[in-house]
Amino acid sequence: QVRLVESGGGLVQTGGSLTLSCAVPGSLFPLTAAEWNRQTPGNQRELVAKSTSDGPPVYGDSLKGRFTISVDNAKNAVYLKMTSVKPEDTGVYQCAVYGSDRRYYWGKGTLVTVSS
Repeated sequence: QVRLVESGGGLVQTGGSLTLSCAVPGSLFPLTAAEWNRQTPGNQRELVAKSTSDGPPVYGDSLKGRFTISVDNAKNAVYLKMTSVKPEDTGVYQCAVYGSDRRYYWGKGTLVTVSS
């Protein structure tokens, strides 16, 4: 079973920065789309950012300008750069992609905790 592997989560102070990484099997490239979703305490799973091959990135409400998604084809990786983080950004961040086979793949997620 193909799995993505996220890393880079941890404890960060309010206002700080963090970059999450997602290792994607090379066989899935070129990607049709890549995204980061998150599950925050007490809330439903929500889209954080989505990158597609045919348009500009899309970000969740209030996240544009603070978060940036990027895809590195050479390193077989997807990244999420988080800046000016807030306590409400605390949650499990999960990477997902649509591979070259047009199937959907995802990882187990990485926990981000923002201290106030």
